[in-house]
Amino acid sequence: MKNKIFRFAIIIGIFSMVVSCKNPKEKNNGQVQSEQDTLASSNEALYRPNFHFSPATGWMNDPNGMFFYNGYYHLYFQHYPDGTTWGPMHWGHAISTDLFNWKEQPIALYPDDLGYIFSGSAVVDHENTSGFGADGKTPIVAIFTSHDPKKEKTGEIDVENQSIAYSLDEGLTWTKYKDNPVLKNPGARDFRDPKVSWDEQRKRWTMVLAAGQEIQFYISKDLKSWEKLTSFGEGIGNHDGVWECPDFFQLPIIGSSEKKWVLLVSINPGGPNTGSATQYFVGDFDGSNFILDESFKQEMGKEHSFWVDYGRDDYAGVTFSNIENKDGGKLFMGWMSNWLYANEVPTEKWRSAMTIARTLELTKGENTFRLVANPVPELNEFASEKLKNSDVLLEGKTLLTTSKAIDFTRAQINFKVEDLVDGVYTFELSNSEGDSLRFGYDATKGNYFVDRNKAGITDFSNKFSDRIAVAPRIASQNDWTGTIVIDKTSIELFFDDGQTVMTEIFFPKAPFDSLYFEAPSEESKLEYIEIHQLKFNLN
Repeated sequence: MKNKIFRFAIIIGIFSMVVSCKNPKEKNNGQVQSEQDTLASSNEALYRPNFHFSPATGWMNDPNGMFFYNGYYHLYFQHYPDGTTWGPMHWGHAISTDLFNWKEQPIALYPDDLGYIFSGSAVVDHENTSGFGADGKTPIVAIFTSHDPKKEKTGEIDVENQSIAYSLDEGLTWTKYKDNPVLKNPGARDFRDPKVSWDEQRKRWTMVLAAGQEIQFYISKDLKSWEKLTSFGEGIGNHDGVWECPDFFQLPIIGSSEKKWVLLVSINPGGPNTGSATQYFVGDFDGSNFILDESFKQEMGKEHSFWVDYGRDDYAGVTFSNIENKDGGKLFMGWMSNWLYANEVPTEKWRSAMTIARTLELTKGENTFRLVANPVPELNEFASEKLKNSDVLLEGKTLLTTSKAIDFTRAQINFKVEDLVDGVYTFELSNSEGDSLRFGYDATKGNYFVDRNKAGITDFSNKFSDRIAVAPRIASQNDWTGTIVIDKTSIELFFDDGQTVMTEIFFPKAPFDSLYFEAPSEESKLEYIEIHQLKFNLN
């Protein structure tokens, strides 16, 4: 059957993307340099995210030390400013008042005699337990891993130790503690990524730390002297790679007065679609031991389907300290890439971006507890206009809208499909270059999927497009709902109110200009669809 154009109730103006190239610089090598400059400028316009944070130049990976204080969100990150592949790690820094318009700051922490500055966390020391406060100023204390490349090169074991630094100007500049490291290596090759939080009940600090394939728990009164409590991880979860970047926090259960503790553990490799990913565990904490909830343990034993994000591009994510939403949910952000190909993606001046900020909450499912993630409500503040329709009948592969009405390089889509039947439901973004990104739900198999194999440039790595990413559907209702967030080179999918999340990056040869939807039955319909144009303070 012929395609039927999707007629929206609201008609908005045409949004267009203008790709502008800088004038070639005059260099000794003339034409070659001009071609390089033109290529870099075109690459920047095509791939630089509109509203996901990316560094101006250089390499970026894990988010570090994120906190909120006096109206500002602070994002630190693993950063190599002198190259676009992984190198000697610094802490880069960016701030925002709204979680979407980020302003990059000077580098926060540089490598020193103890080594590179690996991942860690930062806390607002309101009670000045550290003693670093002065003249009434509240200290911000960063806890990070010092990684010694010299010891690594000679094959020594105690390569990684934990150090601290403090700031008295709300995280803008830092002073490293003179007696670093504050937690010395006990004899483990992998001993890193401290995440610290304040235990209000016991009036002390709790640290979770990755050591090989387990998570170790420590406590401290002053952030300087640390005592080991227990370890967690043996015989549970995925162990196909090194455990990294833990986080530990308590969440209320939606619709209940009950609370549970959640432990995040990133693993590389070992993800559900290969490569990097973040698993989670739910249980209770008695001040010393993290004890898995019995129903959670049983369900994980049947099938490990407890992942923060099933897509291939959300890794090492952790939560912001010193803030939670009104219902007690936590604010989360991850690194939007995968170690399988992160060093090879086709950007010129910089590498990598972060996911959008998300709210993490806990729900009681049919058999056990589940972590749910959704875009932070602040995203709605940037929805300037929208296309909207309801009860949309579908005829084959249906064209929903084009770039004459919506700019797909910055858009949010909310939808609901009612009365699911067996077969495959597919959204498709495409462009004039023949690129296409396909994603949707296979109701016969009960799996969500993302197919980026024809979504543009893929030949930079044979691991980038070697499979279609899939995720099991957790929800059981017969209606399918979702929120789709699209930037220039990324898609974030929040299905069934955030019960299943998938994040994937891609590199189209031109911006996508058409959105299609195809259902397995002529009787299928979109109960509603809203496509929001997102507007930010774009430079």
